[in-house]
Parts: sequence; structure tokens; C-alpha cells
Amino acid sequence: MTEWSVWPAPAKLNLFLQITGRRADGYHLLQTVFQLLDRGDSVRLRPRGDGRIERTSELPGVPPERDLVVRAAAVLKPYAPADAGVDIAVDKRLPLGGGLGGGSSDAATVLVALNRIWGCGLPVDALARHGLALGADVPVFVHGRSAWAEGVGERLTPLDLPERWYVVVDPKTSVPTAPLFQVPELTRDALPTTIPRFLAGAETSNAFEPVVSARYPAIAAALAWLEPHGRPRLSGSGGCVFVDVATEAEAAALAAACPQEWSAWAARGVNRSPLLAALESFAAGASPSR
Repeated sequence: MTEWSVWPAPAKLNLFLQITGRRADGYHLLQTVFQLLDRGDSVRLRPRGDGRIERTSELPGVPPERDLVVRAAAVLKPYAPADAGVDIAVDKRLPLGGGLGGGSSDAATVLVALNRIWGCGLPVDALARHGLALGADVPVFVHGRSAWAEGVGERLTPLDLPERWYVVVDPKTSVPTAPLFQVPELTRDALPTTIPRFLAGAETSNAFEPVVSARYPAIAAALAWLEPHGRPRLSGSGGCVFVDVATEAEAAALAAACPQEWSAWAARGVNRSPLLAALESFAAGASPSR
């Protein structure tokens, strides 16, 4: 039987996020910065020769046909040999509804890895377009670079960011995104800003942070707990929060001190996704693992 290959699906943080308007189709226009991390889920893939796509791991509350990893594989099927199939298993480390892009990153990893395994030959821009149909955060993971993003999140400008250490806190609170866009007090008409202003440190806010803090006491408490250690922020629409710190040792110590009812971990910001290194390893004849 063909062996499994193991592929990284890194997390992201939103270093700032604002809503600048809405398109005619109802989608909100954003400006944000995606910071990739060296920590995330792992996606295991095993080719099969019967044309079937099978999910072999469970995702509570998500049937296979709705799972983004299964849908990502199905998107590639028309470009693959007729008998190309795959078993997919996801080792989840990122919380559902955490604002860290876990599901989107898993889907992007399937697109990028299967494109090579099945020999589909699609260029990265085509993969990103297919990814956008799965979710607005998928393209940044397909491209594999920390980036400035506009539009609904698909217009990307790669950024070389300081590769800081972060402490990410999960207050064990899943936040559904869709209802937040209906909240009356959400700011939807922020003035567009620029990359130089962000790089100068002028932009650190997240439009969802006050809305989420007011509705989820555990998230507000986690932000307050991180306050003495820097500028805590919400990632995406939550519910995970984070702060950047000076050193790996400081990050590890702060994560270890996390209140027992939550969880926390240290992660390093990276400009280049570990998925790209895995892809290069595969191209060189080695089976990627993480």
C-alpha cells in the first residue's frame, strides 16, 4: 500500500484587521496583515488508485462532504488522472473557530500537496483562485507568504515582517464569524490605510475585537491577562488572542503560566510557510514529514 506523506498546515495571525466597505454582492472589503506561524495542523495524504476521496479522520460536527479538505481535493479531481484518489487525515492542533485559519490552511495544504502528488500541474495563481472559492483565507496559505491583504482577503502583497515570537492563548471559546458581520456596532467604513503606515506601527487594531470582547467574557479576560506583557490582540474574528514578546524563552514562560482553564502556546512568526519547504522536499524525492 502507498505510504502516507505528512504536510504542514500553518496557523496565521491577523496583526491588524479593518473593514473598509462592502461589495455589491454583500461581501465585506477588508484590509489586514496575515502573519504565518511555524505551528499548525498536519495533513496526511495517501494516494489511492480507485478515484475515491476518503476522509479517514473525524472532525466533530462536520460531515465529510462539507469538510474543506475533502472539497479541496474534489476541486482538483478534474485536473488529475481518472483513477487518482486519496485518503486524507488531519491531525488538528488549531482550535475550531479560533481565528487562526486552521480549516483554510488545511484546505490550502491539500490543494498544494495534491497538485504535486496527482501531477495536476496547476500554477499557484490557479490554485489560489480555486482556494478562494473555498474560503477567503485560503489564498494566503496557498501562496505561502506572510502578506498584506485587501479585497475579501484575496489581493495579496507579500511582506517581510520581523520574525517575532508570539504567545497565542485559546480561551476555549469558539466564535462563529457570520453573525458578527450583522452586529450593529461593528465598524464597516474605516478609512483605507497603507502598508507604510502599518510598518510604522500605526495600525494594530482589529475591528472585531471590541465586538467579540463584549459578547465573550472569556476572550475579554484573556486579553486582559496578556495586557501586562504587551499589546494583546484578537486574531481574525476570534476566539484566540495573542501578544508578541522579545524572546523564545519569554514566550515559553508566558505560555506555561497560562490559567488552567485556557491553553496557550509559543510560536514564531515566519515569512515563508513551512508548506513550501515540504513541497521542495517532495520535489527532491523525499517524503515530507513534520
